[in-house]
Amino acid sequence: MNINYINTELIATFKEWMQKYDNYIIVVHISPDGDALGSSLGLFHYLLEQNKNVRIIAPNGFPDFLRWMPMINSIVQYDFHPEIAQKAVQEADVICCLDFNALNRVGPIGELIAQSKAKKILIDHHPSPDPNFDLVCSHPEMCATAEIVFRFITELDSVKSLSKNSAICLYTGMMTDTGGFTYNSNRAEIFEVVSKLLAKGFDKDNIYRRIYYSNSVSRMRLMGHALSQKMRIYPELHTALITLTQEELKQYGYKKGDTEGFVNLPLEIKDVFFSCLLREDKTMIKVSLRSVGNFSCTDFAQQIYNGGGHRNASGGECYSSMEHAVECFEKGLEQFRELLEHRK
Repeated sequence: MNINYINTELIATFKEWMQKYDNYIIVVHISPDGDALGSSLGLFHYLLEQNKNVRIIAPNGFPDFLRWMPMINSIVQYDFHPEIAQKAVQEADVICCLDFNALNRVGPIGELIAQSKAKKILIDHHPSPDPNFDLVCSHPEMCATAEIVFRFITELDSVKSLSKNSAICLYTGMMTDTGGFTYNSNRAEIFEVVSKLLAKGFDKDNIYRRIYYSNSVSRMRLMGHALSQKMRIYPELHTALITLTQEELKQYGYKKGDTEGFVNLPLEIKDVFFSCLLREDKTMIKVSLRSVGNFSCTDFAQQIYNGGGHRNASGGECYSSMEHAVECFEKGLEQFRELLEHRK
C-alpha cells in the first residue's frame, strides 16, 4: 500500500507542533455525521495517547446511532456549552479542523477560530478547501476524512501507534461515508486501509449492526411514510425525490438522525440512479443528493442549491419554502435533462 499520500513537509511541521505544543482542539462541522465524528475521535484517541490535552468541539448535536463510539460523550457541544467551547478555543495551541473545507461550516465557533492565534490545520476530503490555514491536508480523492486521518497518523508515527479505539472510529467514518462501501469506494487501497484497521481486533459486523440495524419504531414508520406517500419518481429522468415537512417529522416523533440514509433508498429501485431528499428544518430546507454511476451530484448541488460535496454524494441548503425547493429541483432536472436521460 502506498502510504506516502500526505505532503512530507506538512507531516514534518505537525511533528514540530507536537514537540512544542500540548493543548489541542478538534472541530467538526454543523450536524456532524459518521465521518466527522469517526475521523475526529480517531485523531482524538491518538493525541490522548501522545499525552496531549485535547477536546473535540461540535457545533450542535449528532445522531443517537453514533453515540456508542469510544469516548464520544467527551465531545463538547457548542450549542449546549458555549462557554466551555470558547474557553477551549482560547486556550488551544493547535486547532484541528476536520471534515469541512471552510470555517463557515462550523457556525458561530468559526469566528472564534478565525480570531485565534493558535496554529490551525485543515484535514478534509471535500473539494475547494479554504487556503487560510497554517496547514491544509486536503485529499478529495479519498473516500472519507477518516481515511486521510489514518494516513496522517501512520505517517506521523506508524500503524503500530494506532490504538484499537482509534481504529474503531476511523473504520466507522470510512464505512458511513461510503454507505457501507457501496459508493465512492472503488479504490483498491481503501480496503488495504480497512485490513490494517481490522488488524487492531474489533468486530466490524457489530459496528455495521449498530449503525444500520438500530432503528427506532418511529424512524421505521417515518421511512414507510416517506416511501409510500412522499416519494415522486421521474421515470424518464431516472430520478426520485422525497420531501418531508416539519409537520410530518413531528407526526412521527422525529429525532436527529432519523432520516439518515433515506436519500439512498430510491436508488434500490431499478432504473433510478439519481435521488434527492428535501427535509424541512426550522430555518431552511436541507438538501441531500445521491447518485450511482457518472452523474455528478456535485454539479447539481452547486448549480441548483449553491451546495457541494462529491460526485455521488452531495448536498446543500434552500432558505425558502418546501414548494420553492421542489420547484428549484424540478428546474434543475430540466437543466440536467440530457445527462439524466442518457445514463452512463
